[in-house]
Amino acid sequence: MSSQSPALRAAILVVSTTAAKDPSTDAAEATLRSVFEQDGGNQWTVAGTQIVSDDIAEIQHQVALWTDPVDKGHDIINLVVTTGGTGFAVADCTPEAVSAILHKEAPGLIHGMLSSSLAITPFAMMSRPVAGVRHNTVIITLPGSPKGAKENLQAVIKTLPHACLQAAGANSRALHSGGVKKLEKEAGLDSQAQAPTPAHSHAHSHTHTRHHDHNHSCHSHTHSEGHSHGHDHGSLVRLSSENPKSNDPSLGPSRRHRSSPYPMLSVQDALSLIAKHTPSPTIITTKVTPDLVGKVLAQDVYASAPVPAFRASIVDGYAVVVPPSGHLRGTYPVVSTSHAAPSSNLTPLKEGQIARITTGAPLPPGANSVVMVEDTVLISTTKTTHPTTNQEIEEESQVEILSDPNHHPAKPGSNIREIGSDIPLHHLVLHTGDQISAVGGEIGLLSAIGAREVSIFRPPTIAVLSTGDEIVESTTPRELSLGEVRDTNRPTLLTAISRAGFTPLDLGICSDKQNHLESTLRLALRQSDIVITTGGVSMGELDLLKPTIERSLGGTIHFGRVNMKPGKPTTFATVPVKDNDGNRVQKLIFGLPGNPASALVTFYLFVLPALHQLAGITPPGLPRVPVVLSHDFPLDRSRPEYHRAIATVGRDGTLVATSTGGQRSSKVGSLKGANALLCMPSGPEPLKKGERVEALLMGDLRSDVA
Repeated sequence: MSSQSPALRAAILVVSTTAAKDPSTDAAEATLRSVFEQDGGNQWTVAGTQIVSDDIAEIQHQVALWTDPVDKGHDIINLVVTTGGTGFAVADCTPEAVSAILHKEAPGLIHGMLSSSLAITPFAMMSRPVAGVRHNTVIITLPGSPKGAKENLQAVIKTLPHACLQAAGANSRALHSGGVKKLEKEAGLDSQAQAPTPAHSHAHSHTHTRHHDHNHSCHSHTHSEGHSHGHDHGSLVRLSSENPKSNDPSLGPSRRHRSSPYPMLSVQDALSLIAKHTPSPTIITTKVTPDLVGKVLAQDVYASAPVPAFRASIVDGYAVVVPPSGHLRGTYPVVSTSHAAPSSNLTPLKEGQIARITTGAPLPPGANSVVMVEDTVLISTTKTTHPTTNQEIEEESQVEILSDPNHHPAKPGSNIREIGSDIPLHHLVLHTGDQISAVGGEIGLLSAIGAREVSIFRPPTIAVLSTGDEIVESTTPRELSLGEVRDTNRPTLLTAISRAGFTPLDLGICSDKQNHLESTLRLALRQSDIVITTGGVSMGELDLLKPTIERSLGGTIHFGRVNMKPGKPTTFATVPVKDNDGNRVQKLIFGLPGNPASALVTFYLFVLPALHQLAGITPPGLPRVPVVLSHDFPLDRSRPEYHRAIATVGRDGTLVATSTGGQRSSKVGSLKGANALLCMPSGPEPLKKGERVEALLMGDLRSDVA
């Protein structure tokens, strides 16, 4: 590239939590500016600088701002150089942040920087550089020390104009028309003079040959070594970025796959992969309120107090002292009253005395039995003043007990709830794994023992996203234009998630633009545990979910096709991210098909088990029951089918299944009234009326009223 060529635009990103708080502490930016000015052959202008903390999200956000496509008329950033965060310190995360969002990797640049630095100090091997291309921008990571950053940039700066022009879309044939010698001369390089030793020359030749002739192999080798040092995410990024199966959107529609590169898995194998890669549930402590309904206990609950905590009457009547003879028939004075109310001043009861008592009230000291009011007769009253109204009332004075010692003798303990008779002290009330039901029994138990807090498995958060330029809000009042479709998937899935006891996050509709999809998915991954998308998982050039997951998010696609009907292109992936505490965790993405029936069927079949696993609900997924077919059912010849049906309880208690009608995956009407998915095998002949199949219950059973 000649000095008369237009200036290339560079941006410098300083990664340092210290410098982010106090920019005056940074010296690397000024050093790198001087390299561009003094060693860049008048070909560079520094168009932007920024300082961010040692945080993956901040790094990726700023790099994306510089590198994502901009409106026509705006100059692109040709080169982004980062400085800082490439070492082995706990906070160093720049290589991970950058490698996860690269579309192509450049191992030759990494080799060039390391070779140059190693000629100066063996400690250069302690750096973990990353280099590559995102969209049309070359990105390289440099050490944080001004000296190391300078040496690394100087090692490659003369070759960067050529790389940046190619990344920006220049004609490669024209750029290489004069051969390598011409390129070296224009860049101010002399390959013969720069080969100090045979060993170094061999390394240079090795890298040059692999870079031009066998880039994929070089990429695998170099990236593996660059990320193998104690970083769990490295292997995930390496697997997904070295050999991505998805289409490369930058190659255009003519270069896309004509058949899916993803192997066709059975439903059971797909479910096994989901179970394997779904993280263990997180345990939290929460207050005992009605909001606990649907939650699962993560720890056994023991009674910290007995229930009841005092001896209480279970009837309205009279507390008595049963003599050894058991003979109580006779007339007794009423000496006190015990109500179901707080009391600390009960009069002790002696043999020959009785006390009026209400249901649930504590027994007076000395009492050992309660006689029901129905077995007594009022004999006399006395006038007294009501303790609260001060009005004159008649109070019981004498009561006759009618119990017959020969036929119905009084017994100690009759009509009394003893201390701990309902729930003994330290009794195991609820087990780990018990789910708090809406019936109310579990909440009642916890309230009875005075439990204020319990440990539960934290319910996962679920983000729901529809994709497609053709999708419009279902509430749009205007008539639809040609090619537009109302969004039925999102409202349906939001409803299904809520009914399953989880709280969904509605992320709306995303267009078929890779940068928009990528930014929306990053937002979803920050805010949720599971992301559900519909559409964009098939074979068209605008089906961008798989490439975005693999090539932009550094995720791993565990399966991209399932042998089932409907829902064959269902996709399941994991993406490594950092949580609020800086720990690396796996977030799940389910790419469901865009057809309405496919989306709902695959939600119940694949997403719900993952939700249950994250929430600690066992067994995960829909309940399975046998049903009898009420008519003949056609079968698909090649794929097992999950047939939408209505299951009812027959007069003899048998579950009977009836089809909802046409089962085309785009047919919303096939979901109307459906409460079951019939697990139908593939085959050439229909299943006959009266045969039994297994059904997955999506909703409540109905009675057969015919």
